[in-house]
Amino acid sequence: MEERIELTREEARRYLLIKQGLTGDCRFAGKEGILRFARQAGCIQFDPIDVCGKNAELVLQARVPDFTKSMLDELLYEDRKLIDYFDKNLAILPVEDWPFFARTREAYRNDTRSRELVDQVKGEVLEAVLEKGSVSSKDLQLKESVDWYWSPTTLSRAALETLYFRGELVVHHKKGTIKAYGAADRLIEPAFLTAPDPNETEESYRKWQVERRIGSVGLLWNKPSDAWLGIRGLKGGARNEAFAALIAEGRIVEAAVEGIREPLYLRKEDVPLARQAKSPDKLKKRVEFIAPLDNLLWDRRLIKSVFDFEYKWEIYTPAAERKYGYYVLPVLYGTRFVGRIELVVNRKRRELELRHYWPEPGIRTDARFDRKLAERLERFARFHLCERVAAV
Repeated sequence: MEERIELTREEARRYLLIKQGLTGDCRFAGKEGILRFARQAGCIQFDPIDVCGKNAELVLQARVPDFTKSMLDELLYEDRKLIDYFDKNLAILPVEDWPFFARTREAYRNDTRSRELVDQVKGEVLEAVLEKGSVSSKDLQLKESVDWYWSPTTLSRAALETLYFRGELVVHHKKGTIKAYGAADRLIEPAFLTAPDPNETEESYRKWQVERRIGSVGLLWNKPSDAWLGIRGLKGGARNEAFAALIAEGRIVEAAVEGIREPLYLRKEDVPLARQAKSPDKLKKRVEFIAPLDNLLWDRRLIKSVFDFEYKWEIYTPAAERKYGYYVLPVLYGTRFVGRIELVVNRKRRELELRHYWPEPGIRTDARFDRKLAERLERFARFHLCERVAAV
């Protein structure tokens, strides 16, 4: 008989938050904790906008209480245990997953913008990288304007990014938003660099990715969703095939959640966590600020169904049409989203500016929440090396 687990909505919330390390005692600590979470998540979406921390930093600071930005930089650019590459859009992923993205690199070898111009200067670019160890676009004298994905750019940038897309270069380090690239064969362990693609077919690749994304969120349904972004060739039919195969192989398990008509699915290995969520044991209630592109929020319709919380990242919404603000974070307390908060780091004054807090309608909080929110703000300020929290 097919395995199936039944959850109330509260149990589903508990399961998702236990899985994500966002409720109860903190499960992740230090650099090893960052690695453990990255391996569980598959990838952490990267976004360069920094109002109160970049997205990946916000994801980790909510789960790793002693997290510092330098820890992530060390794992990426010194220890080389994490790597910047494409997964769910631009992301940070464990370097051991490099072989799984051979198809992505191959696609970029076969088709990129301004390909002929890039190929003409490829030798010159690689020679400069090998000579200097790492280069950024400003280090190359290739100023010709060429067609590029977002807008015309210099041949220097197009060449470096193309070779990065193809996997010949990787990010060596970053200085602010400037990327310096180094040779992949000098920065990735040979065992990962030369390993064959573990997925022999497109079907097996998509199946691997669907299972991985289910594990990244914790629960997903077989519906169109931002949770599937970046999976090559995953249209509706291919997604149906992947789900059917994973169910038949017993690698994912159906979860029936109270009040939700569609079946949800979790990875077989996460069933014990779902059963733990059914336990009446109380979990320590934490206040956490959740990143706009946090793994938990990848399927916003799912969050609406399970948490009764509707969130839109309004960064691309015209100012006059915003309901809340430019960069607003959901506030989690226990197993509920209780509000939204707008925080801005004022680096000149070394202040964390509390611009606005919007309590969620219909959600009651108490003095204990107020105390925990104040404590969380102080910790968030310390994370940013701010000396105080200032209401603005």
